[in-house]
Amino acid sequence: TTKSMVEIKAEKWLKARPQGGRALVVGLGGEPYWLVALLPPGGDAPSLAPWALKAECTHLGCLAGWRPEMNKYVCACHGSEYDKQGTVLRGPAPRSLGLAKVTVDAEGRVLLSEWEGDDFRVAA
Repeated sequence: TTKSMVEIKAEKWLKARPQGGRALVVGLGGEPYWLVALLPPGGDAPSLAPWALKAECTHLGCLAGWRPEMNKYVCACHGSEYDKQGTVLRGPAPRSLGLAKVTVDAEGRVLLSEWEGDDFRVAA
């Protein structure tokens, strides 16, 4: 849902982001998550990333905001930085931002659920 507690319809949400992008949404347990629209090579229409990022810094739980001019998430409180997939780049954060699985139901609503399986950001 949006911050105003409105369900997110995937098609409408993506149309509002023709160049890709992200938005802060209410996710699992009412926590803030970053929903991401990925723009494929070649500039076709964006698609939803199959993951959302928990917006809480893994240091002390402050909000990690998206800084488009830096192309990364930054915690304004203590300076932790994360790349566009939420991988920690600079501490004091001890680990990457949390993940949630993103799916779209039969009515076109965006749904977030617990992440299952390995973290794709960690090298095997």
